[in-house]
Amino acid sequence: LDTTLPDGTPLVLDNGQHILIGAYTETLRLMRLVGVVPEATLQRLPLNLQFPDGSGLALPRWPSPLDALAGMLSAGGWTWADKWSLLRAATGWQRQRFACAPQVTVADLCATLTPRVVHMLIEPLCVSALNTPAARASGQVFLTVLRDSLFSGHGSSNLLLPRVDLSSLFPQAAATWLRARGGEVRLGARVGQLQWQAPSRWQVQGEAFERVLWATASSNAASALAQCAQAAPESIANAMHAWIDVAQALHYEAIATVYAWAPQAQLRQAMLSLHSSATAPAQFVFDRGQLGGPAGLLAFVVSASTAERETLQSQVLAQARTQLGLELQAVQTVVEKRATFACTPGLTRPAMAIAPGLLVCGDYVQGPYPATLEGAVRSGWAAGSLP
Repeated sequence: LDTTLPDGTPLVLDNGQHILIGAYTETLRLMRLVGVVPEATLQRLPLNLQFPDGSGLALPRWPSPLDALAGMLSAGGWTWADKWSLLRAATGWQRQRFACAPQVTVADLCATLTPRVVHMLIEPLCVSALNTPAARASGQVFLTVLRDSLFSGHGSSNLLLPRVDLSSLFPQAAATWLRARGGEVRLGARVGQLQWQAPSRWQVQGEAFERVLWATASSNAASALAQCAQAAPESIANAMHAWIDVAQALHYEAIATVYAWAPQAQLRQAMLSLHSSATAPAQFVFDRGQLGGPAGLLAFVVSASTAERETLQSQVLAQARTQLGLELQAVQTVVEKRATFACTPGLTRPAMAIAPGLLVCGDYVQGPYPATLEGAVRSGWAAGSLP
């Protein structure tokens, strides 16, 4: 997004503030494969979910799971009752091998935790990872995220904050890598036609291919498949309609990013948690000046956003005034209305394989993770690896 700061400085913004974590092993492997150096393009920090006053959880640079244990015991602003409730719950989750009944929500899972731990840790962690409020988020998916981030080896829980724009972080390097190996990258070429061609080939925009990996949003995939099914053989058409039914049953959550600026605005660290409520909707704020961006630019993230753009923007500016003591000017507010699927208990997600030679990959396809970059990358690897 091309825009300007209030002082007239030209500025290019991403369509939202994104983060990775150390447990994104396949994403990091893919970045390195195409020539991106994560150590240069991502700022790696131990997991830190502290608030502006220093309260909250911050993990030291220790091996896992000692870092998680130390973080729990040293959490600022927590009583021993708070810490004990989390240690007891975490021990129980480990003992149960991070598994629970399919219909359990995150709120159910955390019913024994104190309100302070739920508000300062579980709710922000859940909404950032699953983009679904704890009261209706999948307990099993949340446990999977906890297992792979907090209890899966050194650095798995680290935050990886982009120092460059998202195009530089991966897509540009990936396109260059593909072209260097004989691949063809067509930009701005919309695919609107998919046809089955007997005996075992597909036509995309009139060109024949032995295999098609469909990697768009579920709504776009469903629309294209519905059109294709009209002329497909009955067995393939039935498989397409079954896939479409599952895809169209998904519900979606929005994510909003409010970019705001003041000449001297600076946070004490690159990312801070914020106390979130109905009238103070942002859960996190990022100091873009500490991440390679212009000084004074902050990015406020509102996961599972429900308010209209203007209301949201004014609420976030008021939240910055109250919680950070900053008078900011709005620069740009980006709302992705269908950012992720709602990660609810027992959710049925679309399958990867639809018909011979036709597969779908994306963060919403069947898998253990919520709608994340890692889930999308793993889906793509799996689809491309099938014989």
